[in-house]
Amino acid sequence: MALPTYATPIQRTYYYLYLFFCGAVFFFLIAPLVAIIPISFSKSPFMLFTEGMLAWPPEPEAWSLRWYRYMVGICTDKNLTTPCGTKWMRGTVNSFFIGFVSTFIATILGTLAALGLSRPQMPFKALIMSILISPMIVPLIITAAGMFFFYAKVNLVYTFTGIILAHVALSTPFVVITVTATLVGFDTNMTKAAQSLGARPMKTFFKVIMPLILPGVISGALFAFITSFDEVVVVMFMASLNELTIPKQMWAGIRQEISPVILCMATCLVALSIFLLTAVELLRRRSEKMRGISAR
Repeated sequence: MALPTYATPIQRTYYYLYLFFCGAVFFFLIAPLVAIIPISFSKSPFMLFTEGMLAWPPEPEAWSLRWYRYMVGICTDKNLTTPCGTKWMRGTVNSFFIGFVSTFIATILGTLAALGLSRPQMPFKALIMSILISPMIVPLIITAAGMFFFYAKVNLVYTFTGIILAHVALSTPFVVITVTATLVGFDTNMTKAAQSLGARPMKTFFKVIMPLILPGVISGALFAFITSFDEVVVVMFMASLNELTIPKQMWAGIRQEISPVILCMATCLVALSIFLLTAVELLRRRSEKMRGISAR
């Protein structure tokens, strides 16, 4: 938003200082993420900028896809000192499987909880809401330890089922908050009109309510997927050596073998996060448009 022509010199100074401050904060947050991307294309086995990469013009032999080939299990380079395997791709498949299943369950539970909490006659609404979002407030190490001891009694530790249920508990609060925010401006007269015309509750939900809150539901599902996909503390407690995920493999790689492969996977995760956040922003704008809110 540009300054109006009648802005005073003090207002202009404040405006440009504000833009500079926002840019500095943005650079402080984004610079570490941007730095890992070029290093992931380095030919060097060390996580640093080589002289060939910093030279101008850049030296083509300083850049390589060797670490990306290593990440996907194509190990034709005999000069690699680290053992080659399929751990990264196996962790990727497991992470997507756990993320999709836990997101599906968390979206259903979170949407139902948000619909119940949006009703004005709902008793103990504040207490129930605080319990639902408690996994976001309680330190994650305490939550992980509690889940481990609880699931150990029902033999769900070191199983995909236990990991998925744990991720559902961590992801559901994001769905609840997102869908609840969407339901704040929801016009209940539409549901009353549908019911007065003879529509049953299920048909009213899928034909009237769901189309209006769908952007919020999808946004909550995306946040739930990101939460599940990036989770490492609970996985360290709940998963065995066979239940390998990307965060667990990255953690093990940092402790055991520090190589640019970690940066390659981090670059892929950054690209995935940008894609998901862009989708969330587009859905937010669509939700505002459907609710008659004009973006300024």
